[in-house]
Amino acid sequence: MSNLPNLTDALLTLEDRVAVLTLNRHDLRNALTGSHLIDDIITTADWVNNCDDVSVLVITGAGSAFSAGGNVRDMAERGGDFAGDVAECADRYRKGIQKIPLALLAVEVPIIAAVNGPAIGAGFDLANMADIRIASEKAKFGETFLNLGIIPGDGGAWLMQRLIGYQRAFELTLTGRVVEASEAKELGIVLEVVPADDLMPTAMTMAKRIASQPPKATRLTKRLMKMAQRMEMKDFLDLCAVFQGMCHNEPEHLDAVNRMLESMAKR
Repeated sequence: MSNLPNLTDALLTLEDRVAVLTLNRHDLRNALTGSHLIDDIITTADWVNNCDDVSVLVITGAGSAFSAGGNVRDMAERGGDFAGDVAECADRYRKGIQKIPLALLAVEVPIIAAVNGPAIGAGFDLANMADIRIASEKAKFGETFLNLGIIPGDGGAWLMQRLIGYQRAFELTLTGRVVEASEAKELGIVLEVVPADDLMPTAMTMAKRIASQPPKATRLTKRLMKMAQRMEMKDFLDLCAVFQGMCHNEPEHLDAVNRMLESMAKR
């Protein structure tokens, strides 16, 4: 098994091919700026892509919040990631929080966000970078940037309209209102809402079910799903043919077929 990377403000575990990344700055409500969480997330994403022992990544938060997004105190003081003139501030965004979507959208395995509490601003966008979101009844979601006189600088406007459509994303972004978990499910932001005590068991059950699938085909299938969003059908079918050829030449395919034949023989 691969060694886990050293993280500063997050916890990382690996069991049964499921990696769990827990944002662990509950004193800051897991704010992404003003902590080492940006670096921890990027480090984890890179590790996952280079670790054959991982088939699923689960992201959750310690404490009462999933993530409060940006550190508002730093904003007030024009410090940290928010310091400097226009060019300097823009450069900090590019070298800071904007690295998160680039890293997570490049993760080759399925990502499940287990949203334990409020996911606000960049915290909401972090959840939207996952492939599946499961929410606790205590979760809330808010694209609240405009309330503070700023825009979603981490790619949130790009992410949300691809998730729930332009009109709904526009309304949430321009009003800055916070929605409860139940409404988030109605909008299609989350797949499932469960009691707080059931959040991680539910997320882990789904993660382990996915992780039980042949690992190389799982990574190719996620890649295929992503590519389907921006390809014409003819080109997409060509890609499917290549990926399928790769799968047919993998030992995990033959193993899966033999298991099915053995199961059929016992009926």
